[in-house]
Amino acid sequence: MKLGTEDKRKTIIAGVLLLGAAILVVRAFSGGDQDTAAAAPSTVSQSSAASPTGPAKHGSAQTARKSSYLLLAHSLDPTLRFDLLKSSEDVTYKGTGRDIFHSQAAVADIPKPATPDVTPQGPAPPPPPPPIDLKFYGFAGPKNGSKRIFLLKGEDIFLAKEGDIVDRRYKIMHIGLNSVEVQDVLTNNTQTLPLSAG
Repeated sequence: MKLGTEDKRKTIIAGVLLLGAAILVVRAFSGGDQDTAAAAPSTVSQSSAASPTGPAKHGSAQTARKSSYLLLAHSLDPTLRFDLLKSSEDVTYKGTGRDIFHSQAAVADIPKPATPDVTPQGPAPPPPPPPIDLKFYGFAGPKNGSKRIFLLKGEDIFLAKEGDIVDRRYKIMHIGLNSVEVQDVLTNNTQTLPLSAG
């Protein structure tokens, strides 16, 4: 079996491609990290110099600390950085005074309701008595004899004289020419009913 001797052009192209793939694999596993790590600090320094809130406002110590944090994020160096540990020790906790290890409810501010300036005027007056729902409809009987009247309540008609109790509740007190005086026995409410036309 002859390998690649039939077509020398195809053999040369396959060799070049194989060599290029080998170079890419070696670079990816060994030398690729150093290029990106070297490029990262220059990018960081350019972006911090271009920003308006950079070293002009905060000072060089804070800028150096900021850039060291960024470098640490891009670096995979496992050594301890004592300067960063010291800066984290200098941070003081300023809490609200509440003990986070004991359960206790926060004190709530309850607003006091405003008291109106109303002076008591005594007990409320009693409600008015219900109106008498009878209608004085007319007279019955002779003119010179005892007067009797017709009273209407809804569809019911009552015939009564002075002193009679109508509908087990209303007492006829006085019968006049154009009105009648009726008293509610339950509430002692007296009301004058006029003669209704109709």
